[in-house]
Amino acid sequence: MSPPSNTDSPLVLVIDDNHAVRRLLRHIMEREGHRVIEARDGAEGLTLLSERDPDLVLLDLDMPKMGGLEFCQLIKSQSRTRLVPVVIITGRSVEEARLHAWELGADDFLTKPFQNNEVVTRCNALLRVKKLVDQLDDAQAVLFAMARAVEAKSPHTHGHTERVTEYALALARKLGVSPADLDVLRVGAALHDLGKIGIPDEILNKPGKLTPEEYAIVKLHPVAGVRIVEPLKSVRQSLPMVRWHHERMDGGGYPDGIFGGSIPYLVRILSVADVYDALSSSRPYRPKLPTDQCLAILRKEAAGGGLDPELVDCFIAMLPELSAIADKGILLPAGN
Repeated sequence: MSPPSNTDSPLVLVIDDNHAVRRLLRHIMEREGHRVIEARDGAEGLTLLSERDPDLVLLDLDMPKMGGLEFCQLIKSQSRTRLVPVVIITGRSVEEARLHAWELGADDFLTKPFQNNEVVTRCNALLRVKKLVDQLDDAQAVLFAMARAVEAKSPHTHGHTERVTEYALALARKLGVSPADLDVLRVGAALHDLGKIGIPDEILNKPGKLTPEEYAIVKLHPVAGVRIVEPLKSVRQSLPMVRWHHERMDGGGYPDGIFGGSIPYLVRILSVADVYDALSSSRPYRPKLPTDQCLAILRKEAAGGGLDPELVDCFIAMLPELSAIADKGILLPAGN
């Protein structure tokens, strides 16, 4: 049977060193209307993975060159592929296969010899989940595109979001923040200024001091950003960073005037990164400031109740490690 021509149908990557098994799995999947690509071992599978974006991987464990264990570990540790469902198909004992499946982050497993209808049921269930995940990714991609549009409104903000994201993540890693919270921080940092999309260009690019009325408009952007983001459930954990990145430890920030411990830890991390990049970058009303002056202002803000003093101290101590970030281009996350 020839492969389906519909490029919208799910793409299944079958990795097994046994030609007969690969042929059988191809037949099962193509009969369901799915497209199939094949690899004889993990190394060949990685090559295909670099060229294509499969929706599902059917993976044998015992293969030459690179076995299923190593392959699964690799793709589940990379942001681009970690959400691709992996079904391990093995001839090992059920107990051993189950243990490896869960340890490696695989999504399901089947033992050889397998029943065709069981393969179909398990795979179609995982493909339905993958489709839902892709829809969430599509919605997030729209938000990230809007974030890029915000930066495009002013030449002075070019690269700001990406640098702030990298600064914040580097500081968070230094502080031992969990991988799950790093993902939340990454999204929040990427979207923190999204609300500025509604601020007139003449205000964003004004070379002089803003009037009280103009500043009041600027101060609306955190709430505006939340209104844009909150309908998307997949990014709701990042809402505090969008809303509160201009709050102060002494309660003098905006929009809600919260203070101290009421400001979430990830928000405080983001605020340090955001303030530093604002100081060390050119703005319509001033050129970028020398590093020594930036650090002096950070310390002053910490002492005066603006920023978390411990986070500022940690950020300053690791600044030599961050020196390359200022030269980076815009690399907003696509979802990790």
